[in-house]
Amino acid sequence: MPLENRRDVLIALATEADRLGYEAFCRPETWAYDVTVLLAEAALKTKGITLGTGILGVWNRSAGTLAMAAATLGALSGGRFTLGLGASTQQLTEGLHDVPFTAPLARLRQIVAQVRALLRGERIPLARVTAARALKLNVPPAPDVPIYLAALADESVRLAGELADGWLPFLYPRSHLTAGRALLAEGAARRREETPKLIVAPSVPTAVAEDAAVARQGAAWFVAFYLTTMGALYRQSLVRRGFAKEVEAVIAANTPRFTGDVPDAAEPLLEELTVFGTPAQARARLARWHTVGADLPILLLRPQQTPEEIALTLDAFRPMLAAGDGARA
Repeated sequence: MPLENRRDVLIALATEADRLGYEAFCRPETWAYDVTVLLAEAALKTKGITLGTGILGVWNRSAGTLAMAAATLGALSGGRFTLGLGASTQQLTEGLHDVPFTAPLARLRQIVAQVRALLRGERIPLARVTAARALKLNVPPAPDVPIYLAALADESVRLAGELADGWLPFLYPRSHLTAGRALLAEGAARRREETPKLIVAPSVPTAVAEDAAVARQGAAWFVAFYLTTMGALYRQSLVRRGFAKEVEAVIAANTPRFTGDVPDAAEPLLEELTVFGTPAQARARLARWHTVGADLPILLLRPQQTPEEIALTLDAFRPMLAAGDGARA
C-alpha cells in the first residue's frame, strides 16, 4: 500500500509472488518511488506474473507519458503488463502534483481515449491544444495492453464499463459488489464495439496473523487510516452506500488523534471492506469476495511488515492458488 517505501522489499514481494504462482503484482502511484520504474525492475526479475499499476493518477502524467510507460512495460515484461488508471484523490493530486482536481470523470474519459489511440499506433486525439500537429509514439504499437479503471461513484463505474477492460474498486463494500457489476454492465452497453469480458478486481486491505486479534487490529488500522487521513472521498462513498453511522464511529474513535481503531459500532466496515484473521479465517473471508463476483481480488498488504509477516500472508492463500480459486497480490 502507499506507505510501503522499501524498494528491496517490494521487488522481493514481486519475485516471491511470481514463484508461488500468484496472478499479478500491482503497485499504486504514491509519493515515494516512481511506480513505473519499480515495475520495470520487477519485469526483469520475474517470469510469469502479470505486473500492473493500481493505479496511476490521470492528473499526474500526460496521456503521452502514460502511453509511453505502458508500451515500455508491456515490452519489458513480454506482454505481462496491465495499465490501471484512476482519478486518484484530491489530496494527492493537489498536495503533491500541484494540479487542480476538477471534473475527474471528463479527465478519465479524455485520458483513456488518448492512451488507447497512442497504444494503437495512432496520432493522439488532441483535446486542449488542438491547433498543434498531433504526434504518435515512435515505438511498436501495443494495442493489447489492458486498461483497468478505478471507480467508486456510480457514473465512474459506468465509465469503466464503457471504456475499460476491468474495474478496480477500492473500499467498495463487498455486499454492494453485485450492484457495482450491474453498473459496469450498463456502461458496457454503451460500447459500439463488442464488449470484452470485464474483469472486476477490487483492492481489499488484508491483514493476516496467527493471532486473530492482531489481524483485526491490522485491518482496523487500514480502515481508520483511509477514512481519517486521505480526504473525504472514501468517507463520502461509504456514506452514500448506507454506512454513515459506522463512518462516524471510526472518525470519533480517531479524534482528536489517530488511534488506528475501529470500534465495535463500526465492525461491519471490517467485514465489508477487508480480509483479515488467521490464515484459515482470511481464506474464508477472501472466498466471500469471489462468491459475490470478484474475479481477481487484489490483496492490499500493510506497510513496513517483517519478512516473516509477509511470508505468512503469502502462504496463507497458497491453498486457494493450488485449488485454482485465484488470488491477486
